[in-house]
Amino acid sequence: MTTSELTIPQAAKGTSDRGPGRRRVMGAGKQLHAGPVTYVVLVVFALISLAPLVWTAVAASRTDRRLAETPPPLWFGGNLFKNLQAAWDQAGLGTAMFNSTLVAGAITISTVLFSTLAGFAFAKLRFRFSGVLLLLTIGTMMIPPQLAVVPLYLWMSDLGWSNQLQTVILPSLVTAFGTFFMRQYLVQALPSELIEAARVDGASSIRIVWHVVFPAARPAMAVLGLLTFVFAWNDFLWPIIALNQQNPTVQVALNALGTGYVPDQAVIMAGALLGTLPLLIAFLLFGKQIVGGIMQGAIKG
Repeated sequence: MTTSELTIPQAAKGTSDRGPGRRRVMGAGKQLHAGPVTYVVLVVFALISLAPLVWTAVAASRTDRRLAETPPPLWFGGNLFKNLQAAWDQAGLGTAMFNSTLVAGAITISTVLFSTLAGFAFAKLRFRFSGVLLLLTIGTMMIPPQLAVVPLYLWMSDLGWSNQLQTVILPSLVTAFGTFFMRQYLVQALPSELIEAARVDGASSIRIVWHVVFPAARPAMAVLGLLTFVFAWNDFLWPIIALNQQNPTVQVALNALGTGYVPDQAVIMAGALLGTLPLLIAFLLFGKQIVGGIMQGAIKG
């Protein structure tokens, strides 16, 4: 019997002798499947999460008199487009939508950019008092934002920016949460050896940030961008103080729908639905990319 004739049976025997190990290797490549209980739990939580949005749409499609009746309506009516048009005209949502898009977009871009740069500095650069500065940054998150309203308003008045959009944009150009969030991500996702290799190759600091830091931080930047955009779009306290109805954001404009001796609840719900639609569209368009970026960052980490 030749050597070649012995090789294949021995190899097969060796593979069968390592049955448990072989099963572990095959098991590592299997895709996990959820059971029926998992699907039931996910469906229940999805229905609970969608219930407020569905009720808003149902209420927006009814009349104010029907909403006041008992029991309340549980299905859609025929006044949806009429109420949407009334809310759009009464609140001036055309200008408000443009202003909110401009404000939320500017805040999102600046927060993601500056938070990534600050997070990279705290995570990978060595400079004096870095630990103290990081603690101070985190400490600002514990201060209630209501305490800053009066001095912030006086500051903006001194600058002559009353009732202007930059009054809302400037205080939110960077956040302590964004800086801490990016710092925690870059500590694990960005190897120090990669930065050192770029320096050895002669890359400048700007080139390192652009070609090394930003690609590594892209998943976290996407998540931070979505969270920041949602927060900036829904912000109400500071815009209602800094702006008026002549130059409002969406939340300030919707506040006008609740005025009057007898507010029309159906029109208010229609306005709330219009104010929510841009967020839903943004999530439908970019949600898959954001989740994919999170999974990509988790695999690389």
